[in-house]
Amino acid sequence: MKKVGYILLDGCSDRPVPALNYSTPLEVASTPNLDAIARKGKMGRVITVGRGISPESDIAVFNMLGYSFDKGYPGRGVVESIGAGLEVEDGDLALRANFATTSNGKITDRRAGRDMTASDAGTLQEELKKVKLPDADFEFRSTIGHRAVLVIRANKPLSAEISNTDPGYVRMKGFGAAREAKDVEAIQTCKPLRSTDASKRAATLVNSFSTQAMKILDEAKVNQERKRDGKKAANMLLFRDAGSFIPQLPPFEEKHHYKGVALVEMPAEVGIAILLNMKMVKVDDPADLSGKAKLLRREMKEGTVVYAHIKGPDEFGHDGDAPGKRKNIETIDREFFGAISELPGDGTTLAVSCDHATPCILKMHSADPVPLLVTGKRTAADGSTCRFTERDAKAGSIGTLSGRAVLKKVLSSD
Repeated sequence: MKKVGYILLDGCSDRPVPALNYSTPLEVASTPNLDAIARKGKMGRVITVGRGISPESDIAVFNMLGYSFDKGYPGRGVVESIGAGLEVEDGDLALRANFATTSNGKITDRRAGRDMTASDAGTLQEELKKVKLPDADFEFRSTIGHRAVLVIRANKPLSAEISNTDPGYVRMKGFGAAREAKDVEAIQTCKPLRSTDASKRAATLVNSFSTQAMKILDEAKVNQERKRDGKKAANMLLFRDAGSFIPQLPPFEEKHHYKGVALVEMPAEVGIAILLNMKMVKVDDPADLSGKAKLLRREMKEGTVVYAHIKGPDEFGHDGDAPGKRKNIETIDREFFGAISELPGDGTTLAVSCDHATPCILKMHSADPVPLLVTGKRTAADGSTCRFTERDAKAGSIGTLSGRAVLKKVLSSD
């Protein structure tokens, strides 16, 4: 059995951008280390979740790890709540939340300026304990930056069949899919998607929490200080990706016959690792990419798949910052891939792909196929492909795979 490094670049794939002379950030970025790896392998493309679906990272990562949810997806709210250390039971309602900015009844920033400190978020978390829900209690926890989770427990079961209040995502088959959101959106209310008591109860509770939270947050001292400092107030919460049950999934090792190791930073990554019974290795400093590469090398042993999710490109895609995305890709190449570029071969396989595309011209996730690179000791290189780009991927010999087929392909390759 071989050692496998399985690396997903968050939102790295893109479309040609006018600001980059109608090339993609991957195409114009200087990536000598990733290029060296690409010359040793084969390329292809991946539709991570399904044709026409612009997925969120959680459902995309599950698919890229070989898991499908024919009986229904539990919802990112469940995954992140578990990853944040909250207890979730069947019949509870778990939601992903964003601190956001509202003005005159309109949502003006879905991420409250994307500059929330841990101190600000923690203080607002304490303020939100003032919320009172009828016949229910809750746990709200801020996680990283503008992100948070909410778990509501009522005296009767709650259903996740409710709409999002976050205008950036729609509910699709139990998981979140990106939709185009305007720069300024009207405040959304949560609606039951089924005419069941459990769905109606859930929507009512979410709306009650949202209304109370908006008043509490708007009056909070932290937000008054943020306004004085020229920052955007985190004066509302947006909810999405509700879940109300815990999925029963086969452990990673049982499914793939390889031990699974996850290098984790974000609550979604932790939640996925817990649900798949993968060994978790905490990344102490997400900005330390060379340190993350060292962890990858350390954990790579015979019969082990080490999964690493590299953040960064996605945020520049959401901001529409193509030059910034290019520079970020170059940083990843220098600091992360520079430390592992010699690994392919001698019983070691590297696979590199993306969880989804985040085109700068869209400022959101898209359904575009993403590049896939697979290397190994005896993997014959494509020859015509020498870079990890969208163009080389399209010409690669692997062809186009579904996300759930990728890891099987990686593990069966020589």
